[in-house]
Amino acid sequence: MTQKPRIAATIEARMTSSRLPGKVLMPCLGKPMLDHMVERVRRATVLDDIIIATTVNDTDEPICAAARRLQVKYYRGSEDNVMSRVLEAAQHHNVDIIVELTGDCPLLDPALIDLAVSEYHASGVDYLCNLKDEDYAAGQSHPLGFAVQVFSTDVLADAYARTDDPLDYEHVSRPLYRNPDRYSVKYLPTPAAQCGSNMSVTLDTPQDYQVICAVMAALSPEKPDFTIEDVVAYLKGHPEICRINQDIGRVKV
Repeated sequence: MTQKPRIAATIEARMTSSRLPGKVLMPCLGKPMLDHMVERVRRATVLDDIIIATTVNDTDEPICAAARRLQVKYYRGSEDNVMSRVLEAAQHHNVDIIVELTGDCPLLDPALIDLAVSEYHASGVDYLCNLKDEDYAAGQSHPLGFAVQVFSTDVLADAYARTDDPLDYEHVSRPLYRNPDRYSVKYLPTPAAQCGSNMSVTLDTPQDYQVICAVMAALSPEKPDFTIEDVVAYLKGHPEICRINQDIGRVKV
């Protein structure tokens, strides 16, 4: 009998963000952003584990303390080589399939995780993602802050063994989606109600923090398990909130 593969979400988090230090533990509605994210990720039905992938730095002890308080696993690895950190976290915790998430996405919709993992299994590809840069630029993708990437630990280990590019080390899955001749790649289409042209709810700057807190304050009291459709509808209905962080430069890889 074939053993069911272990599936875990890895959440990359550290306290020393250059643009917004300590962002993952900044408060919103009475609790840290990381709490909000873990609570939302926990609602996904396909996950066996959640692992916070943080660093060996003393400055990241508060993140480890948060993981213990939230009763999720954590792993401490390299600050700069995030690829090795995620790979080692998965190997240490015997994970077969990685759902790679970044800790700056506190509004993440767990339904996107369930869909991505289901499509990953059905398609048999090496790498699957729900957000493509070209689609986002064309207004045909999710807002920034809802990215879900799925790949196996073995595929990541293979990619890691083949690269010495610092950009790959910093951006975990980069050698997968940039080498479609070696790894099979699939991007999910985005339903119209989930499309967010020029919208961003990823937590990188003080302006992002304002936007995310505004969304949470508007949606959480009535519907704590609000969806990506709720976020998009709210931002479309409140362009003044969207404008707060529209001019922020984002990193492209």
